[in-house]
Amino acid sequence: MYPTFGGSGVVATELGKALAGMGHQVHFITYSQPVRLDMMSDNIMYHEVNVPNYPLFQYPPYETALASRMVDVVKREKLDLLHVHYAIPHAFAAYMAKQILAAEGVLIPIVTTLHGTDITLVGRNPNYRPAVQFSINASDAVTSVSESLRRDTMEHFDIERDIQVIPNFIDFDMYQPHIPCIKKKWAPNGERLITHISNFRRVKRTGDVIRIFAGIREQLPARLIMVGDGPERDNTEQLAYDMGVGDYVKFIGKSTEISPILCITDLFLLPSETESFGLAALEAMACHVPVVSSNTGGLPEVNIHGETGFLSDVGNVEEMSEYAIKILADIDTLNHYKEKAYQQAQRFNIHNVLPMYLEVYQRVTGVSAEVNV
Repeated sequence: MYPTFGGSGVVATELGKALAGMGHQVHFITYSQPVRLDMMSDNIMYHEVNVPNYPLFQYPPYETALASRMVDVVKREKLDLLHVHYAIPHAFAAYMAKQILAAEGVLIPIVTTLHGTDITLVGRNPNYRPAVQFSINASDAVTSVSESLRRDTMEHFDIERDIQVIPNFIDFDMYQPHIPCIKKKWAPNGERLITHISNFRRVKRTGDVIRIFAGIREQLPARLIMVGDGPERDNTEQLAYDMGVGDYVKFIGKSTEISPILCITDLFLLPSETESFGLAALEAMACHVPVVSSNTGGLPEVNIHGETGFLSDVGNVEEMSEYAIKILADIDTLNHYKEKAYQQAQRFNIHNVLPMYLEVYQRVTGVSAEVNV
């Protein structure tokens, strides 16, 4: 897994924590500690992958180091399976580890979860496509976080096995504010408060967030909170001032205080060029926040048009602004969408999704009780 703020890292970490809470032994194998991982929790172990730097190598061989670390942990901890997130490099490394272990008489099944970038961007690159396709077909079970991503995978690769859709999920205990929702600091004059959360890559279209917000500001008082960081942040900040709304936009960088931010939010914007699922939108909805988003990838499976918010074509900022104003214009309408968003988010409660993963684990291992992952 990638131990980052991104959706795959969050989902992998929360899944592991939930399994540990059920009494399963869970081992995280990656290059740094996942941002949401509590090392003091019972049944959780973290194993760092160290990649030595040698003058001979321009690019250190991470996959080799990862596979070697997997072999060591499987043998020492007697793991029942390897669950990897992303086809490359993780499923590819897991396959190498599996072959090394098989030569020593140790059999270990591989479960691979596809999250999006490994399929929609990296995987279609001719330099990586054979490795992605092989890693998927060589896995003992494959899951996808959305039906849209499953279709994309089957369409763009020669897949010889079933892919089961297991959606991303929410642990609702994490999204119930434990402190009062103090909105006045962010909206001192009672303005509507709008939020966007992402890694500020070009695919997130953070410039469109500013353009949508500028359209909203033309019709009603509002302020915008931009959470996250990345290569497009400087351009996005400059655009806000160029469009005359810079004084009403707050860039706060990366944050782990997502729930307190969302609990004061009236509307969430996610105009991405592509989203395999849209975990950020689901996190917002779990905090009673309606969403205006693009209609790409898995987003229509999460954000229901006309019910939990609205969907528009990628780049149609005028329509997104109009939809946002429709939600925000009066308090009764806003409260209606807030409640519908929360009801939809309940479908993705971790308690509904976790049994799907447990069924996969039991199928590939034949173990129906304790599973070491």
